[in-house]
Amino acid sequence: MIPFREQLRQFFSTYRRVELLSSQLTRAGVLVGIFEKRDEPHFVLTKRTDDVEHHKGQISFPGGAVDAADEDIVATSLRETEEEIGLTADHIDVVGACDDIIIPTGFLVTPVVGFIDTLPPLKLNRTEVESVLEVPLSFFRESKNKKVVKMMRGGALHDVYFFTYGEFQIWGATAAIIESFLRKLTSAS
Repeated sequence: MIPFREQLRQFFSTYRRVELLSSQLTRAGVLVGIFEKRDEPHFVLTKRTDDVEHHKGQISFPGGAVDAADEDIVATSLRETEEEIGLTADHIDVVGACDDIIIPTGFLVTPVVGFIDTLPPLKLNRTEVESVLEVPLSFFRESKNKKVVKMMRGGALHDVYFFTYGEFQIWGATAAIIESFLRKLTSAS
């Protein structure tokens, strides 16, 4: 069996992502961090505090808005990840990026996928991050864990995904990124 990191490399070697442009939206990058725990791939997710400006208390990938000093969107996602959870770029092997996504709060988000050899002890920025979740990818692949709700946005109905992981509700942009990424990864293999 091919190691998961190599599966990701193979997938991104031919994947052509959808890139969106907008001067009206705030550009942001998030890290879709994946590591193996007990021989199973897991996502690194954060529970945001109620003190942050946007997406209070939600489950999200580490990340945030582009800074003028950022070289590119990958640099944004790595900088924000280090600021939020103390995971430095030297622990992350960036393997690609998923389709850009527009979220209703005015952000244009690029999900940058990185493989983490070993998840080191993390140092949370307690102003922004309440806790870290390590969620197996297999959890999101089981249909019993997923609920899809039709919601009106911009005058049209959209599918909004919800995953309940223990006491945590994973939904919105985070769930949409996960759903899209896993669907495309599965169809490519």
